Amino acid sequence: MYYPEEVVEEVRSRNDIVDVIGQYVHLTKKGANYFGLCPFHNEKSPSFSVSASKQIYYCFGCGAGGNVISFLMNYENMSFQEALRTLADRAGVQLPEESMSEEARKKAGERERLLALTKDAAAFYYKMLRSPEGQIGMEYFRKRRLTKETLHSFGLGFAGKSSAVCRYLKEKGYTESEINKAGLVHIDEKRGMRDRFWNRVMFPIMDVNNRVIGFGGRVMGDGEPKYLNSPETPIFDKGRNLYGLNVAKKARKGYMIACEGYMDVISMHQAGFTEAVASLGTAFTENHARILKKYTDDVRLTYDSDNAGVKAAMRAIPILKKVGITTSIIHLEPYKDPDEFIKNLGAEEFQKRIDNAEDSLLFELHVMRRNYDIGKPDGRTKFEQAMSKRLALIDDELERSNYTEAVASEYAIPSDVLKRAVEQARVMSVSADGFAVNGGVTDRMPVVKDKARKEKKPEDGLTKAEKLLLTYITDDPAVYNAVKPYISAEDFSEGLSRTAAENLFQQLENNDFRPAAIISMFDEPEQQKAIAEIFNTKLDEGLNVSEREKALTDLVIRIKRTSLSRMNSGADLIERTVQEKKIMEKLQTIRISL
Repeated sequence: MYYPEEVVEEVRSRNDIVDVIGQYVHLTKKGANYFGLCPFHNEKSPSFSVSASKQIYYCFGCGAGGNVISFLMNYENMSFQEALRTLADRAGVQLPEESMSEEARKKAGERERLLALTKDAAAFYYKMLRSPEGQIGMEYFRKRRLTKETLHSFGLGFAGKSSAVCRYLKEKGYTESEINKAGLVHIDEKRGMRDRFWNRVMFPIMDVNNRVIGFGGRVMGDGEPKYLNSPETPIFDKGRNLYGLNVAKKARKGYMIACEGYMDVISMHQAGFTEAVASLGTAFTENHARILKKYTDDVRLTYDSDNAGVKAAMRAIPILKKVGITTSIIHLEPYKDPDEFIKNLGAEEFQKRIDNAEDSLLFELHVMRRNYDIGKPDGRTKFEQAMSKRLALIDDELERSNYTEAVASEYAIPSDVLKRAVEQARVMSVSADGFAVNGGVTDRMPVVKDKARKEKKPEDGLTKAEKLLLTYITDDPAVYNAVKPYISAEDFSEGLSRTAAENLFQQLENNDFRPAAIISMFDEPEQQKAIAEIFNTKLDEGLNVSEREKALTDLVIRIKRTSLSRMNSGADLIERTVQEKKIMEKLQTIRISL
Protein backbone atom coordinates (compact mmCIF):
# COMPACT_ATOMS: atom_id res chain seq x y z
CA MET A 1 0.00 0.00 0.00
CA TYR A 2 1.45 3.36 -1.07
CA TYR A 3 0.70 6.42 1.05
CA PRO A 4 1.31 9.95 -0.30
CA GLU A 5 4.11 11.94 1.33
CA GLU A 6 1.67 14.46 2.81
CA VAL A 7 -0.27 11.64 4.52
CA VAL A 8 2.91 10.17 6.00
CA GLU A 9 3.94 13.59 7.25
CA GLU A 10 0.53 14.25 8.81
CA VAL A 11 0.69 10.97 10.74
CA ARG A 12 4.26 11.65 11.85
CA SER A 13 3.63 15.23 12.92
CA ARG A 14 0.55 14.28 14.95
CA ASN A 15 2.46 11.72 17.03
CA ASP A 16 4.86 13.47 19.39
CA ILE A 17 8.00 11.37 19.53
CA VAL A 18 8.56 12.01 23.25
CA ASP A 19 5.07 10.74 24.09
CA VAL A 20 5.36 7.66 21.89
CA ILE A 21 8.86 6.60 22.96
CA GLY A 22 7.98 7.45 26.56
CA GLN A 23 5.56 4.50 26.47
CA TYR A 24 8.50 2.16 25.92
CA VAL A 25 11.47 3.92 27.55
CA HIS A 26 11.68 5.82 30.83
CA LEU A 27 12.84 9.28 29.74
CA THR A 28 14.32 12.04 31.87
CA LYS A 29 14.66 15.63 30.65
CA LYS A 30 18.24 16.85 30.49
CA GLY A 31 18.71 20.26 28.93
CA ALA A 32 16.73 20.55 25.72
CA ASN A 33 16.44 16.78 25.19
CA TYR A 34 15.20 13.67 26.97
CA PHE A 35 17.46 10.74 27.84
CA GLY A 36 16.94 7.10 28.77
CA LEU A 37 18.47 3.65 28.51
CA CYS A 38 18.65 2.60 24.88
CA PRO A 39 16.04 -0.04 23.98
CA PHE A 40 18.20 -1.29 21.12
CA HIS A 41 21.28 -2.37 23.05
CA ASN A 42 22.21 -3.28 26.60
CA GLU A 43 23.60 -0.34 28.60
CA LYS A 44 23.78 0.92 32.17
CA SER A 45 24.20 4.66 31.55
CA PRO A 46 21.59 6.52 29.47
CA SER A 47 22.90 7.40 26.02
CA PHE A 48 19.55 7.33 24.20
CA SER A 49 18.44 10.86 23.30
CA VAL A 50 15.00 12.03 22.18
CA SER A 51 14.59 15.57 20.85
CA ALA A 52 11.19 17.21 21.09
CA SER A 53 12.20 20.08 18.79
CA LYS A 54 13.68 17.85 16.07
CA GLN A 55 11.25 14.94 16.64
CA ILE A 56 14.23 12.61 16.28
CA TYR A 57 15.75 9.93 18.50
CA TYR A 58 19.42 8.99 18.50
CA CYS A 59 21.59 6.69 20.61
CA PHE A 60 25.15 7.93 21.15
CA GLY A 61 26.09 4.39 22.19
CA CYS A 62 24.95 2.13 19.34
CA GLY A 63 24.01 4.68 16.66
CA ALA A 64 20.32 3.76 16.43
CA GLY A 65 18.33 6.73 15.21
CA GLY A 66 15.33 7.95 13.27
CA ASN A 67 11.89 9.47 13.70
CA VAL A 68 8.74 8.20 15.39
CA ILE A 69 7.84 5.93 12.46
CA SER A 70 11.25 4.25 12.26
CA PHE A 71 11.26 3.83 16.06
CA LEU A 72 8.06 1.82 15.94
CA MET A 73 9.35 -0.19 12.98
CA ASN A 74 12.58 -1.08 14.80
CA TYR A 75 11.16 -1.59 18.29
CA GLU A 76 8.02 -3.50 17.34
CA ASN A 77 9.52 -5.14 14.23
CA MET A 78 6.75 -3.63 12.11
CA SER A 79 6.70 -2.91 8.41
CA PHE A 80 6.45 0.75 7.37
CA GLN A 81 2.74 0.30 6.58
CA GLU A 82 2.04 -1.37 9.94
CA ALA A 83 3.87 1.38 11.86
CA LEU A 84 2.05 4.09 9.92
CA ARG A 85 -1.35 2.47 10.55
CA THR A 86 -0.57 2.10 14.27
CA LEU A 87 0.39 5.75 14.58
CA ALA A 88 -2.57 6.84 12.44
CA ASP A 89 -4.95 4.99 14.78
CA ARG A 90 -3.22 6.56 17.77
CA ALA A 91 -3.65 10.07 16.35
CA GLY A 92 -7.08 9.53 14.86
CA VAL A 93 -5.88 10.01 11.28
CA GLN A 94 -7.93 8.30 8.58
CA LEU A 95 -5.61 6.69 6.05
CA PRO A 96 -6.70 6.60 2.39
CA GLU A 97 -7.61 3.24 0.92
CA GLU A 98 -8.39 4.17 -2.68
CA SER A 99 -5.01 3.07 -4.02
CA MET A 100 -5.44 -0.48 -2.68
CA SER A 101 -6.49 -2.92 -5.39
CA GLU A 102 -9.68 -4.91 -5.01
CA GLU A 103 -7.71 -8.13 -4.55
CA ALA A 104 -5.39 -6.54 -1.97
CA ARG A 105 -8.36 -5.08 -0.10
CA LYS A 106 -10.02 -8.49 -0.06
CA LYS A 107 -6.89 -10.17 1.33
CA ALA A 108 -6.43 -7.47 3.95
CA GLY A 109 -10.05 -7.84 4.99
CA GLU A 110 -9.73 -11.62 5.23
CA ARG A 111 -6.59 -11.30 7.32
CA GLU A 112 -8.20 -8.85 9.75
CA ARG A 113 -11.24 -11.11 10.00
CA LEU A 114 -9.12 -14.18 10.82
CA LEU A 115 -7.14 -12.22 13.44
CA ALA A 116 -10.41 -11.20 15.09
CA LEU A 117 -11.57 -14.84 14.98
CA THR A 118 -8.43 -16.25 16.61
CA LYS A 119 -8.61 -13.54 19.27
CA ASP A 120 -12.18 -14.59 20.08
CA ALA A 121 -11.14 -18.26 20.11
CA ALA A 122 -8.32 -17.48 22.54
CA ALA A 123 -10.80 -15.69 24.82
CA PHE A 124 -13.08 -18.74 24.69
CA TYR A 125 -10.26 -21.16 25.63
CA TYR A 126 -9.15 -18.75 28.38
CA LYS A 127 -12.64 -18.82 29.98
CA MET A 128 -12.95 -22.57 29.50
CA LEU A 129 -9.79 -23.17 31.58
CA ARG A 130 -11.42 -21.33 34.47
CA SER A 131 -14.70 -23.26 34.21
CA PRO A 132 -15.59 -26.59 35.89
CA GLU A 133 -14.84 -28.41 32.60
CA GLY A 134 -11.37 -26.89 32.53
CA GLN A 135 -10.29 -28.06 35.99
CA ILE A 136 -8.21 -30.90 34.53
CA GLY A 137 -6.24 -28.29 32.61
CA MET A 138 -5.95 -25.99 35.61
CA GLU A 139 -4.65 -28.89 37.70
CA TYR A 140 -2.01 -29.61 35.05
CA PHE A 141 -0.78 -26.02 35.18
CA ARG A 142 -0.78 -26.08 38.99
CA LYS A 143 1.46 -29.13 38.91
CA ARG A 144 3.76 -27.22 36.59
CA ARG A 145 3.83 -24.47 39.27
CA LEU A 146 2.53 -21.69 37.05
CA THR A 147 1.19 -18.63 38.84
CA LYS A 148 -2.12 -16.90 38.09
CA GLU A 149 -0.15 -13.99 36.67
CA THR A 150 1.66 -16.30 34.25
CA LEU A 151 -1.57 -18.02 33.19
CA HIS A 152 -3.01 -14.59 32.48
CA SER A 153 -0.01 -13.05 30.71
CA PHE A 154 0.32 -15.98 28.30
CA GLY A 155 -3.46 -16.27 27.85
CA LEU A 156 -3.38 -20.00 28.63
CA GLY A 157 -6.62 -21.89 28.14
CA PHE A 158 -8.35 -25.23 27.73
CA ALA A 159 -10.22 -26.98 24.92
CA GLY A 160 -12.98 -29.30 26.13
CA LYS A 161 -14.12 -32.64 24.73
CA SER A 162 -16.94 -31.22 22.64
CA SER A 163 -17.01 -28.99 19.56
CA ALA A 164 -17.68 -26.01 21.79
CA VAL A 165 -15.36 -23.48 20.13
CA CYS A 166 -16.91 -24.14 16.73
CA ARG A 167 -20.42 -23.44 18.05
CA TYR A 168 -19.17 -20.39 19.94
CA LEU A 169 -17.53 -18.86 16.89
CA LYS A 170 -20.62 -19.47 14.75
CA GLU A 171 -22.68 -17.66 17.36
CA LYS A 172 -20.19 -14.77 17.11
CA GLY A 173 -21.04 -14.52 13.41
CA TYR A 174 -18.09 -16.31 11.82
CA THR A 175 -18.72 -18.65 8.91
CA GLU A 176 -17.67 -22.29 8.72
CA SER A 177 -15.26 -21.32 5.94
CA GLU A 178 -13.59 -18.70 8.14
CA ILE A 179 -13.31 -21.09 11.10
CA ASN A 180 -11.77 -23.68 8.80
CA LYS A 181 -9.31 -21.16 7.29
CA ALA A 182 -8.17 -20.28 10.82
CA GLY A 183 -7.20 -23.95 11.32
CA LEU A 184 -9.52 -24.57 14.27
CA VAL A 185 -11.58 -27.44 12.84
CA HIS A 186 -11.46 -30.72 10.96
CA ILE A 187 -13.99 -31.33 8.22
CA ASP A 188 -14.87 -34.76 6.85
CA GLU A 189 -17.87 -36.12 4.97
CA LYS A 190 -19.09 -38.48 7.68
CA ARG A 191 -18.61 -36.44 10.85
CA GLY A 192 -18.87 -32.94 9.40
CA MET A 193 -17.03 -30.10 11.12
CA ARG A 194 -15.47 -30.72 14.53
CA ASP A 195 -12.91 -28.98 16.71
CA ARG A 196 -9.25 -29.61 15.89
CA PHE A 197 -8.31 -29.11 19.55
CA TRP A 198 -10.11 -31.02 22.28
CA ASN A 199 -9.11 -32.20 25.76
CA ARG A 200 -5.99 -30.08 25.58
CA VAL A 201 -4.46 -27.19 27.50
CA MET A 202 -4.10 -24.37 25.01
CA PHE A 203 -1.17 -22.07 24.27
CA PRO A 204 -2.15 -19.05 22.15
CA ILE A 205 0.64 -18.22 19.69
CA MET A 206 1.15 -14.49 19.19
CA ASP A 207 3.07 -12.58 16.56
CA VAL A 208 5.50 -9.79 17.46
CA ASN A 209 2.58 -7.34 17.56
CA ASN A 210 0.75 -9.38 20.23
CA ARG A 211 -1.93 -10.66 17.85
CA VAL A 212 -3.12 -14.26 18.23
CA ILE A 213 -2.24 -16.07 15.00
CA GLY A 214 -2.50 -19.73 16.02
CA PHE A 215 -2.54 -22.24 18.86
CA GLY A 216 -0.60 -25.08 20.36
CA GLY A 217 -2.35 -27.70 22.48
CA ARG A 218 -1.05 -30.37 24.88
CA VAL A 219 -3.28 -33.37 25.33
CA MET A 220 -4.49 -34.30 28.80
CA GLY A 221 -3.81 -37.99 29.33
CA ASP A 222 -2.12 -40.43 26.97
CA GLY A 223 -3.57 -39.28 23.65
CA GLU A 224 -1.52 -38.69 20.52
CA PRO A 225 0.01 -36.47 19.38
CA LYS A 226 1.18 -35.11 22.71
CA TYR A 227 1.47 -31.60 21.24
CA LEU A 228 -0.66 -30.35 18.36
CA ASN A 229 -0.16 -27.04 16.56
CA SER A 230 -2.40 -25.05 14.25
CA PRO A 231 -1.82 -25.84 10.57
CA GLU A 232 -0.44 -23.25 8.16
CA THR A 233 -3.08 -20.55 7.59
CA PRO A 234 -3.21 -17.11 5.93
CA ILE A 235 -2.12 -15.63 9.28
CA PHE A 236 0.08 -18.40 10.71
CA ASP A 237 3.42 -19.60 9.34
CA LYS A 238 5.25 -21.63 11.98
CA GLY A 239 8.53 -21.28 10.09
CA ARG A 240 8.39 -17.48 10.40
CA ASN A 241 7.30 -17.08 14.01
CA LEU A 242 8.83 -17.83 17.40
CA TYR A 243 6.89 -18.48 20.58
CA GLY A 244 7.45 -15.79 23.19
CA LEU A 245 9.11 -13.32 20.81
CA ASN A 246 6.38 -10.73 21.42
CA VAL A 247 7.76 -10.45 24.98
CA ALA A 248 11.40 -11.44 24.43
CA LYS A 249 12.01 -8.62 21.93
CA LYS A 250 11.60 -6.17 24.82
CA ALA A 251 14.03 -7.93 27.19
CA ARG A 252 17.03 -5.99 25.79
CA LYS A 253 19.60 -8.10 27.64
CA GLY A 254 21.96 -8.16 24.71
CA TYR A 255 21.21 -11.82 23.98
CA MET A 256 18.28 -14.19 23.51
CA ILE A 257 17.80 -17.79 24.64
CA ALA A 258 16.41 -20.37 22.21
CA CYS A 259 14.77 -23.41 23.76
CA GLU A 260 12.52 -26.24 22.61
CA GLY A 261 8.95 -25.85 23.79
CA TYR A 262 6.09 -23.79 25.18
CA MET A 263 6.60 -24.78 28.81
CA ASP A 264 10.31 -24.03 28.69
CA VAL A 265 9.58 -20.50 27.48
CA ILE A 266 6.78 -19.98 30.00
CA SER A 267 8.71 -21.27 33.02
CA MET A 268 11.75 -19.20 32.05
CA HIS A 269 9.69 -16.04 31.63
CA GLN A 270 8.03 -16.69 34.99
CA ALA A 271 11.49 -16.96 36.57
CA GLY A 272 12.49 -13.62 35.05
CA PHE A 273 14.25 -14.83 31.90
CA THR A 274 11.99 -13.03 29.47
CA GLU A 275 14.58 -13.27 26.69
CA ALA A 276 13.55 -16.89 25.95
CA VAL A 277 11.87 -18.02 22.70
CA ALA A 278 11.09 -21.35 21.03
CA SER A 279 10.34 -22.60 17.54
CA LEU A 280 6.78 -23.83 17.02
CA GLY A 281 6.83 -27.59 16.71
CA THR A 282 9.32 -27.46 13.85
CA ALA A 283 13.08 -27.65 13.45
CA PHE A 284 14.99 -24.38 13.80
CA THR A 285 15.29 -22.76 10.36
CA GLU A 286 17.21 -19.98 8.68
CA ASN A 287 14.01 -17.91 8.74
CA HIS A 288 13.99 -18.22 12.53
CA ALA A 289 17.63 -17.15 12.62
CA ARG A 290 16.94 -14.10 10.46
CA ILE A 291 14.10 -13.09 12.78
CA LEU A 292 16.39 -13.28 15.82
CA LYS A 293 19.10 -11.35 13.95
CA LYS A 294 16.77 -8.33 13.96
CA TYR A 295 17.06 -8.21 17.75
CA THR A 296 20.44 -9.64 18.71
CA ASP A 297 23.81 -10.97 17.54
CA ASP A 298 24.06 -13.37 20.51
CA VAL A 299 21.82 -16.44 20.90
CA ARG A 300 22.31 -18.98 23.67
CA LEU A 301 20.84 -22.43 23.08
CA THR A 302 19.26 -24.37 25.91
CA TYR A 303 17.79 -27.44 24.28
CA ASP A 304 17.04 -30.63 26.20
CA SER A 305 20.17 -32.37 27.47
CA ASP A 306 19.23 -35.72 25.87
CA ASN A 307 20.54 -36.94 22.51
CA ALA A 308 17.66 -35.35 20.62
CA GLY A 309 18.42 -31.99 22.24
CA VAL A 310 22.12 -32.25 21.42
CA LYS A 311 21.30 -33.01 17.78
CA ALA A 312 18.90 -30.06 17.64
CA ALA A 313 21.61 -27.77 19.00
CA MET A 314 24.14 -29.08 16.49
CA ARG A 315 21.69 -28.33 13.66
CA ALA A 316 20.94 -24.83 14.93
CA ILE A 317 24.56 -23.69 15.42
CA PRO A 318 25.56 -23.42 11.71
CA ILE A 319 22.17 -21.91 10.82
CA LEU A 320 22.65 -19.11 13.34
CA LYS A 321 26.29 -18.60 12.34
CA LYS A 322 25.26 -18.26 8.69
CA VAL A 323 23.26 -15.10 9.45
CA GLY A 324 26.02 -13.64 11.64
CA ILE A 325 24.84 -14.68 15.11
CA THR A 326 27.30 -15.83 17.78
CA THR A 327 26.06 -18.94 19.61
CA SER A 328 26.81 -20.67 22.87
CA ILE A 329 25.32 -23.60 24.76
CA ILE A 330 23.66 -23.45 28.19
CA HIS A 331 24.28 -26.77 29.93
CA LEU A 332 21.42 -28.10 32.05
CA GLU A 333 22.90 -31.28 33.55
CA PRO A 334 21.80 -33.08 35.66
CA TYR A 335 18.35 -31.93 34.50
CA LYS A 336 16.66 -32.44 31.16
CA ASP A 337 15.23 -29.01 30.34
CA PRO A 338 15.09 -25.41 31.66
CA ASP A 339 11.72 -25.95 33.35
CA GLU A 340 13.05 -28.90 35.36
CA PHE A 341 16.33 -27.11 36.12
CA ILE A 342 14.68 -23.94 37.45
CA LYS A 343 12.20 -25.87 39.59
CA ASN A 344 15.04 -27.77 41.27
CA LEU A 345 17.92 -25.27 41.45
CA GLY A 346 16.23 -21.90 41.01
CA ALA A 347 16.71 -18.80 38.89
CA GLU A 348 20.03 -17.75 40.41
CA GLU A 349 21.73 -21.00 39.46
CA PHE A 350 20.19 -20.85 36.00
CA GLN A 351 21.65 -17.37 35.52
CA LYS A 352 25.06 -18.81 36.37
CA ARG A 353 24.60 -21.40 33.64
CA ILE A 354 23.68 -18.62 31.20
CA ASP A 355 26.73 -16.59 32.17
CA ASN A 356 28.96 -19.65 31.72
CA ALA A 357 27.43 -20.85 28.46
CA GLU A 358 29.90 -22.89 26.43
CA ASP A 359 31.27 -21.57 23.13
CA SER A 360 29.42 -23.38 20.34
CA LEU A 361 32.57 -24.51 18.51
CA LEU A 362 34.04 -26.03 21.67
CA PHE A 363 30.67 -27.69 22.23
CA GLU A 364 30.82 -29.16 18.72
CA LEU A 365 34.25 -30.61 19.48
CA HIS A 366 33.04 -32.09 22.77
CA VAL A 367 30.18 -33.77 20.93
CA MET A 368 32.60 -34.97 18.24
CA ARG A 369 34.80 -36.52 20.93
CA ARG A 370 32.07 -39.02 21.78
CA ASN A 371 32.71 -40.76 18.45
CA TYR A 372 36.31 -41.66 19.29
CA ASP A 373 38.03 -43.83 21.87
CA ILE A 374 40.63 -41.25 22.87
CA GLY A 375 41.99 -43.63 25.49
CA LYS A 376 43.79 -45.39 22.65
CA PRO A 377 46.51 -43.72 20.54
CA ASP A 378 44.77 -44.51 17.26
CA GLY A 379 41.45 -43.15 18.51
CA ARG A 380 43.06 -39.99 19.86
CA THR A 381 44.92 -39.41 16.58
CA LYS A 382 41.70 -39.71 14.57
CA PHE A 383 39.92 -37.33 16.96
CA GLU A 384 42.71 -34.75 16.69
CA GLN A 385 42.66 -35.03 12.89
CA ALA A 386 38.91 -34.48 12.89
CA MET A 387 39.36 -31.43 15.15
CA SER A 388 42.03 -30.05 12.81
CA LYS A 389 39.65 -30.31 9.86
CA ARG A 390 36.93 -28.52 11.82
CA LEU A 391 39.28 -25.72 12.89
CA ALA A 392 40.50 -25.39 9.31
CA LEU A 393 36.99 -24.34 8.27
CA ILE A 394 37.38 -21.04 10.17
CA ASP A 395 38.16 -18.41 7.54
CA ASP A 396 39.28 -15.55 9.76
CA GLU A 397 42.96 -16.04 10.57
CA LEU A 398 42.84 -14.41 14.01
CA GLU A 399 39.73 -16.35 15.02
CA ARG A 400 41.26 -19.60 13.76
CA SER A 401 44.47 -18.97 15.71
CA ASN A 402 42.60 -18.19 18.94
CA TYR A 403 40.48 -21.33 18.70
CA THR A 404 43.51 -23.45 17.86
CA GLU A 405 45.31 -22.18 20.96
CA ALA A 406 42.26 -22.82 23.16
CA VAL A 407 41.75 -26.34 21.81
CA ALA A 408 45.45 -27.19 22.12
CA SER A 409 45.36 -26.11 25.76
CA GLU A 410 42.17 -28.01 26.60
CA TYR A 411 43.23 -31.28 24.97
CA ALA A 412 46.92 -31.07 25.93
CA ILE A 413 48.20 -30.93 22.34
CA PRO A 414 51.38 -28.94 21.57
CA SER A 415 50.04 -25.76 20.00
CA ASP A 416 52.62 -25.71 17.20
CA VAL A 417 51.71 -29.29 16.26
CA LEU A 418 48.00 -28.51 16.14
CA LYS A 419 48.58 -25.31 14.14
CA ARG A 420 50.54 -27.23 11.52
CA ALA A 421 47.80 -29.86 11.33
CA VAL A 422 45.14 -27.17 10.91
CA GLU A 423 47.07 -25.39 8.14
CA GLN A 424 47.70 -28.70 6.40
CA ALA A 425 43.98 -29.42 6.57
CA ARG A 426 43.30 -26.03 4.97
CA VAL A 427 45.77 -26.76 2.15
CA MET A 428 44.19 -30.15 1.54
CA SER A 429 40.73 -28.60 1.62
CA VAL A 430 41.66 -26.00 -1.01
CA SER A 431 43.40 -28.68 -3.10
CA ALA A 432 40.27 -30.81 -2.99
CA ASP A 433 38.35 -27.84 -4.37
CA GLY A 434 40.26 -27.88 -7.64
CA PHE A 435 44.03 -27.42 -7.26
CA ALA A 436 46.17 -30.23 -8.70
CA VAL A 437 48.57 -31.86 -6.25
CA ASN A 438 51.96 -33.20 -7.41
CA GLY A 439 54.09 -35.08 -4.96
CA GLY A 440 52.20 -33.58 -2.03
CA VAL A 441 52.76 -29.99 -3.18
CA THR A 442 50.15 -27.95 -5.00
CA ASP A 443 51.00 -26.62 -8.48
CA ARG A 444 50.48 -23.14 -7.13
CA MET A 445 50.09 -22.04 -3.56
CA PRO A 446 46.40 -21.62 -2.77
CA VAL A 447 45.41 -18.22 -1.51
CA VAL A 448 42.98 -18.61 1.37
CA LYS A 449 41.04 -15.40 1.70
CA ASP A 450 39.89 -14.28 5.11
CA LYS A 451 36.40 -12.87 5.24
CA ALA A 452 36.46 -9.13 4.93
CA ARG A 453 36.02 -7.52 8.30
CA LYS A 454 33.58 -4.72 8.57
CA GLU A 455 35.69 -2.09 10.24
CA LYS A 456 34.33 1.36 10.74
CA LYS A 457 36.63 3.81 8.98
CA PRO A 458 37.84 6.73 11.05
CA GLU A 459 35.73 9.79 10.35
CA ASP A 460 37.64 12.48 8.50
CA GLY A 461 37.70 16.08 9.72
CA LEU A 462 35.48 17.41 6.94
CA THR A 463 32.72 14.86 7.54
CA LYS A 464 32.79 15.63 11.26
CA ALA A 465 32.69 19.39 10.56
CA GLU A 466 29.65 19.03 8.29
CA LYS A 467 27.80 16.95 10.89
CA LEU A 468 28.65 19.39 13.67
CA LEU A 469 27.40 22.38 11.69
CA LEU A 470 24.11 20.68 10.80
CA THR A 471 23.64 19.65 14.43
CA TYR A 472 24.25 23.25 15.57
CA ILE A 473 21.57 24.39 13.12
CA THR A 474 18.99 21.74 14.12
CA ASP A 475 19.66 22.43 17.79
CA ASP A 476 19.05 26.15 17.20
CA PRO A 477 17.52 27.11 13.82
CA ALA A 478 18.61 30.72 14.45
CA VAL A 479 22.17 29.56 13.69
CA TYR A 480 21.12 29.14 10.06
CA ASN A 481 20.56 32.88 9.66
CA ALA A 482 24.04 33.52 11.05
CA VAL A 483 25.85 31.16 8.69
CA LYS A 484 23.84 31.40 5.46
CA PRO A 485 25.67 34.52 4.17
CA TYR A 486 28.82 32.39 4.00
CA ILE A 487 27.72 28.87 3.14
CA SER A 488 25.14 26.95 1.11
CA ALA A 489 24.09 23.32 0.68
CA GLU A 490 26.35 23.06 -2.39
CA ASP A 491 29.36 23.54 -0.12
CA PHE A 492 28.69 20.17 1.58
CA SER A 493 30.16 16.89 0.37
CA GLU A 494 28.09 14.92 -2.09
CA GLY A 495 25.98 12.22 -0.47
CA LEU A 496 23.85 12.20 2.66
CA SER A 497 25.42 15.33 4.15
CA ARG A 498 24.52 17.41 1.13
CA THR A 499 21.03 15.88 0.88
CA ALA A 500 20.44 16.64 4.54
CA ALA A 501 21.72 20.20 4.14
CA GLU A 502 19.64 20.85 1.00
CA ASN A 503 16.40 19.76 2.61
CA LEU A 504 17.10 21.36 5.97
CA PHE A 505 18.05 24.70 4.45
CA GLN A 506 14.98 24.63 2.21
CA GLN A 507 12.77 24.03 5.24
CA LEU A 508 14.34 26.93 7.10
CA GLU A 509 13.95 29.25 4.11
CA ASN A 510 10.26 28.35 4.11
CA ASN A 511 9.92 28.68 7.91
CA ASP A 512 9.00 24.99 7.99
CA PHE A 513 11.49 23.37 10.40
CA ARG A 514 10.86 19.57 10.38
CA PRO A 515 14.12 17.55 10.58
CA ALA A 516 12.16 14.34 11.25
CA ALA A 517 10.45 14.71 7.86
CA ILE A 518 13.85 14.48 6.15
CA ILE A 519 14.35 11.03 7.70
CA SER A 520 11.07 9.88 6.14
CA MET A 521 12.55 10.59 2.70
CA PHE A 522 14.80 7.53 3.03
CA ASP A 523 13.66 3.92 2.86
CA GLU A 524 16.83 2.18 4.03
CA PRO A 525 17.22 1.88 7.85
CA GLU A 526 20.97 2.57 7.61
CA GLN A 527 20.31 5.84 5.77
CA GLN A 528 17.72 6.87 8.35
CA LYS A 529 20.23 6.19 11.13
CA ALA A 530 22.88 8.18 9.27
CA ILE A 531 20.60 11.21 8.90
CA ALA A 532 19.69 10.99 12.59
CA GLU A 533 23.40 10.99 13.43
CA ILE A 534 24.04 14.00 11.17
CA PHE A 535 21.46 15.95 13.17
CA ASN A 536 22.65 14.63 16.55
CA THR A 537 26.45 14.81 16.55
CA LYS A 538 27.86 15.51 20.01
CA LEU A 539 28.67 19.17 20.57
CA ASP A 540 30.97 20.70 23.14
CA GLU A 541 28.75 21.55 26.10
CA GLY A 542 29.08 24.64 28.25
CA LEU A 543 30.39 27.01 25.57
CA ASN A 544 29.53 30.66 26.02
CA VAL A 545 28.27 32.77 23.11
CA SER A 546 31.75 33.95 22.09
CA GLU A 547 33.10 30.40 22.11
CA ARG A 548 30.15 29.13 20.10
CA GLU A 549 30.67 31.88 17.53
CA LYS A 550 34.35 30.89 17.26
CA ALA A 551 33.44 27.20 16.87
CA LEU A 552 30.87 27.99 14.16
CA THR A 553 33.32 30.24 12.33
CA ASP A 554 35.93 27.49 12.30
CA LEU A 555 33.41 24.95 11.00
CA VAL A 556 32.22 27.23 8.21
CA ILE A 557 35.81 28.02 7.18
CA ARG A 558 36.71 24.30 7.10
CA ILE A 559 33.70 23.40 4.95
CA LYS A 560 33.99 26.46 2.69
CA ARG A 561 37.73 26.00 2.10
CA THR A 562 37.21 22.42 0.93
CA SER A 563 34.25 23.44 -1.20
CA LEU A 564 36.16 26.23 -2.99
CA SER A 565 39.16 23.97 -3.50
CA ARG A 566 36.87 21.35 -4.98
CA MET A 567 35.51 23.87 -7.46
CA ASN A 568 39.06 24.70 -8.62
CA SER A 569 40.33 21.12 -8.70
CA GLY A 570 40.46 21.08 -12.53
CA ALA A 571 42.75 24.10 -12.83
CA ASP A 572 46.46 23.80 -13.56
CA LEU A 573 49.01 24.16 -10.76
CA ILE A 574 49.72 27.91 -11.20
CA GLU A 575 46.06 28.83 -11.52
CA ARG A 576 45.13 26.62 -8.54
CA THR A 577 47.82 28.29 -6.39
CA VAL A 578 46.42 31.71 -7.22
CA GLN A 579 42.88 30.54 -6.53
CA GLU A 580 43.83 28.98 -3.19
CA LYS A 581 45.45 32.28 -2.13
CA LYS A 582 42.24 34.11 -2.97
CA ILE A 583 40.28 31.48 -1.04
CA MET A 584 42.37 32.00 2.08
CA GLU A 585 41.99 35.79 1.84
CA LYS A 586 38.22 35.42 1.45
CA LEU A 587 37.90 32.97 4.35
CA GLN A 588 39.73 35.36 6.67
CA THR A 589 36.75 37.72 6.37
CA ILE A 590 34.25 35.20 7.77
CA ARG A 591 32.99 36.11 11.24
CA ILE A 592 29.90 34.38 12.63
CA SER A 593 27.83 36.48 15.02
CA LEU A 594 24.94 35.05 17.03
